[in-house]
Amino acid sequence: MFEFITNNEERGQVGIGTLIVFIAMVLVAAIAAGVLINTAGFLQSQAEATGQESTDLVSERIDVSSEVGIVGNADSGELDAIRVSVSGAAGSSQIDLSETTIQAVGPNGQANLVFTDTSANGTDLTSSSAVNASQLNASKFAVQDSSGSFISADSAVLDGEQDYAIVVNPSAQPFGSLDADSVNASDGSYTYAHLSGSEESFGQGDTSSLEIVSPSSATTSVELSAPDLFTEDGEAVRL
Repeated sequence: MFEFITNNEERGQVGIGTLIVFIAMVLVAAIAAGVLINTAGFLQSQAEATGQESTDLVSERIDVSSEVGIVGNADSGELDAIRVSVSGAAGSSQIDLSETTIQAVGPNGQANLVFTDTSANGTDLTSSSAVNASQLNASKFAVQDSSGSFISADSAVLDGEQDYAIVVNPSAQPFGSLDADSVNASDGSYTYAHLSGSEESFGQGDTSSLEIVSPSSATTSVELSAPDLFTEDGEAVRL
């Protein structure tokens, strides 16, 4: 009724086969576990990075409190400076304005504006009180503190305690008609659009749109709209 295996060699072969299958199953399980662990770690890293980017987009946004134009020539209806007052949004961390870009669309095209602390002829804006917005090149913006002094890249940081003004040249593209360089190369003098009959400056009735993009890519939209009539030189008008 019962069959006894008396061949020891055959019994050994069956045991080795079972052991090989068992070891193979353990190896497959170990490899699968390693893949799952690596995948979970990768997904966790991606989720943390995405969460941080989303937080930065919300918390590192630049708030705009006012947009003002300084009249350069009331008779021709042109501005001498455009100032956009900015601060960090509530709860924001430090925002480096020197690493901020402005995507501008104006009456004379569009341009990406970047920070500068140097005038068109190379003068350090922070060391001279004689320079103004009309001496900024096209595709550039500068930053002034609450006293009206231009500041350097190292100081142009919004930290929740200090408000600054972004300043652009309304004579230069895309706001005015002056191109990349507003300096007369022959004698180093400046070309002021509001004093020139052949150039145009952003002025009465003109409109422009700005997209202020912080280093974390948070975007703030600004619409500039000049009044239809200026009354006197040097006055500040709300845009």
